[in-house]
Amino acid sequence: MYSTEEAYKYCEEVIKHHSKTFYKTFSILSKDERRAVWAVYAFCRTVDDIVDEGIDPERELAEFKKVFEQFLQHTYDEADPMWVALYDVFMKYKMDKQAFHSLIKGKELDLSVNRYDTMDQLLNYCSQVAGTVGLMLLPILASEKAALLRDGAVSLGIAMQLTNILYNIEEDLERNRIYLPKDVMKYYGLRKEALWLGRIDHSFIQVWEHLAEVAEQFYNEAFRSMDEYPIYSRIPVKRAAYLSHKILSVIRSKRYKVFKEKYFTMKKRKRLILVRT
Repeated sequence: MYSTEEAYKYCEEVIKHHSKTFYKTFSILSKDERRAVWAVYAFCRTVDDIVDEGIDPERELAEFKKVFEQFLQHTYDEADPMWVALYDVFMKYKMDKQAFHSLIKGKELDLSVNRYDTMDQLLNYCSQVAGTVGLMLLPILASEKAALLRDGAVSLGIAMQLTNILYNIEEDLERNRIYLPKDVMKYYGLRKEALWLGRIDHSFIQVWEHLAEVAEQFYNEAFRSMDEYPIYSRIPVKRAAYLSHKILSVIRSKRYKVFKEKYFTMKKRKRLILVRT
């Protein structure tokens, strides 16, 4: 059995381990708000790990869906710190239940779909697995302006997911997934065999930049409404957005070397972004 305090501490360790940048970014929130963000992150991380690391992901995700339905009926395992913390969040904030359902539904696609035919299909996927995260966080970060900020929050999630796709091409290939849409690859003459070979040529760069341009459009959409966030959450949201956005220019500066090498925004650049926000 976990106390609420212990449960939140567990969620804090989860985000600290998997995303030090976002952990530091959202740690400037007040105690209740930052702990709520940690709990939501732990939920999302659990779903990701089931799909990406599960021994029997189909069965495990189906079971998780049942457990979540029970959770919404106020029945949950008090020996699981994630559920203990998340229940406290649901009691304190008017959470968007459908967003949680949509995230799970989106991650289910990764169990049956490893390629997308069109850009529209990919964007729908990004909306489900990442745009929904913005909707999960809005009641915590901007409860009184959730309706006003809804579209911008979804846009930011989509932009960040597209950025992750452009950064993690090799990692996704190792899971037999190619998120670069078939129609875009065909238009620029990029064959999937070239991806497996890690070839960075003109056609690869054109496809990469095509998706990056779409990501830029969603970032711009998100930035347009970002000043509507309350001051207490505006800074961490902006920091998270700018740090994610910066990854695109870092990859460009490294000549699109997304195979065999990983590039993070350097510490000096991170500090500069933090100062500017």
